[in-house]
Amino acid sequence: MKRFHVHVRVNDIARSVRFYSELFASRPSVLKPDYAKWMLEDPRVNFAISKRRGSAGIEHLGIQVEDAGELREHRPSDAERRDPPRRAG
Repeated sequence: MKRFHVHVRVNDIARSVRFYSELFASRPSVLKPDYAKWMLEDPRVNFAISKRRGSAGIEHLGIQVEDAGELREHRPSDAERRDPPRRAG
């Protein structure tokens, strides 16, 4: 089953852990000095924060899958790769 993934850079990890723990009504499933992660079921999200170089904001977004078979289900067919959808207008 697929899960949306969001990773956010923060300036203050302790303060952000407190904030998101209250927001999600749950403690992180992974907690390190510079990283925290919540595996949420409603909505189905892998939400992570970290204190890294650079300004606070979105680090990256993604779709998490359980196995490679889930990726193959959504891989474009040969025809779709040769003739990608076109934008109207």
